[in-house]
Amino acid sequence: MTQESSQPAGPVRRAVPDAAPHRVVVIVDENSNPFELGCATEIFGLRRPEIGRDLYDFTLCSPRPRTVMRDGFFTLTGVAALEAADEADTLIVPNRPDIEVPRRPAVLDAVRRAHARGARLIGFCSGAFTLAEAGVLDGRRATAHWQWADGFRARFPSVTLESDVLFVDDGDILTAAGSAAALDLGLHVVRRDHGAEIANTVSRRLVFAAHRDGGQRQFVERPVPEVADESLAPVLAWAQERLDTPLTVSGLAARAAVSPATLHRRFRTELGTTPLVWLTGERLALACRLIERGESRFDVVARRSGLGTAAHLRTLMRRHTGLTPSAYRLRFGPDRDGP
Repeated sequence: MTQESSQPAGPVRRAVPDAAPHRVVVIVDENSNPFELGCATEIFGLRRPEIGRDLYDFTLCSPRPRTVMRDGFFTLTGVAALEAADEADTLIVPNRPDIEVPRRPAVLDAVRRAHARGARLIGFCSGAFTLAEAGVLDGRRATAHWQWADGFRARFPSVTLESDVLFVDDGDILTAAGSAAALDLGLHVVRRDHGAEIANTVSRRLVFAAHRDGGQRQFVERPVPEVADESLAPVLAWAQERLDTPLTVSGLAARAAVSPATLHRRFRTELGTTPLVWLTGERLALACRLIERGESRFDVVARRSGLGTAAHLRTLMRRHTGLTPSAYRLRFGPDRDGP
């Protein structure tokens, strides 16, 4: 699957001063997938002592006291009742492998109520079917696992399905494709809510790349990706240490001791992108970190990140994050309001 994602230039949610942590509620229903539940718990439910504060208030809920998980692997008990969904700021909907089985009406009603009051909705993998069945995806963009794309389009023709991306951020509704893309989308949400620095801290805790390529409208922080062919890893690390210097595809190829054509092929195969797109993303990620850490001189940010001029920095930040450097600093800089 092409490792891309897309996001509109909408406002970025963040905590307000002295407010309780953002409430994330996950609905677990019969035959739900344990992996996506684990992803949600890892990203939104664990305490982060290295950050010094809780990023989210996390709750699991279910329409029944006992919920049999996928294929009877285990039974989940002791979670909140479904009414907890009515208190969610972000609601993660159930995803199940039995996509042809209608979702429980009470669950669909909970999704509709959350959407009506302005909660953010997230569907991992087949969770897009839950959202579509609830009717909240009509006229909206979404993604789902590629193997279910044709079936999804046939059942929900009013939804614009983007089956060649890892996840879709359509503002208040976000969907991820395959199971592992739940981690990508979860980290994207953390980045949207709390900035690139904290998202990268969470990704390091998970030992997971903060973003698996993209170059679309995202707040991006890219550690060296895990790659199938380790021959790219040294040249990626070498380039990341020299982002403020002139770097070319031919120079990267020479460093990797391959031809430019071979370098392009390896980038496409292993990272799903081109050398120039990767390099621009790395420079933009560095620019975001510099702004978050307090550098207010945008010409300095542009120079240190290898983006050249403040005007070029402004153009790229608007294209990739939907924010100007000044707006990004207000939301994620050290003097931002709130935690």
